[in-house]
Amino acid sequence: MSTTIDPTLHEVSPAPERGERLKDVIGLVARLFLGAVLIYAGAVKVGKPLTSERAVQAFEIFPMELAGYIGLALPFVEILLGALLILGLFTRPVAIISTLLMIAFIIGIAQAWARGLTIDCGCFGGGGQVAPGETKYGTDIARDATFALAGAWLWWRPRTLASLDRLLFR
Repeated sequence: MSTTIDPTLHEVSPAPERGERLKDVIGLVARLFLGAVLIYAGAVKVGKPLTSERAVQAFEIFPMELAGYIGLALPFVEILLGALLILGLFTRPVAIISTLLMIAFIIGIAQAWARGLTIDCGCFGGGGQVAPGETKYGTDIARDATFALAGAWLWWRPRTLASLDRLLFR
């Protein structure tokens, strides 16, 4: 193990071990990946409120009016979560919320599939009814599971490179 001198402490402190540095890099990649996905998902929906409302309503989980409000709010929530992840600010709580959101999406898609609904998930715009052969439930679930794994990594280990958390909260 090598050592470095921390100028603020005037003491010798151990340099980060290779494994810790790798975990920091994996965290950075997970943070930027999930953050970019959330920003994109929100951005493509934010200017299409009726489409967003219909996408949530198509799942037939919530009462129509509540589903409409969820559809209106969801793009802004996604953009906010994504921006916080990109900045690396409040990484653990944002990762927890993002992971739970992805799990909710997986459950929503799985229940639509199990009930025989023929809808597009609306995850990246669009949404609503589609022809029976046009559903992509398995792919959608696998994709969202990948996003949930990125969030779970950050939930477990929120310390990453180039984050505001490191700068502000050490």
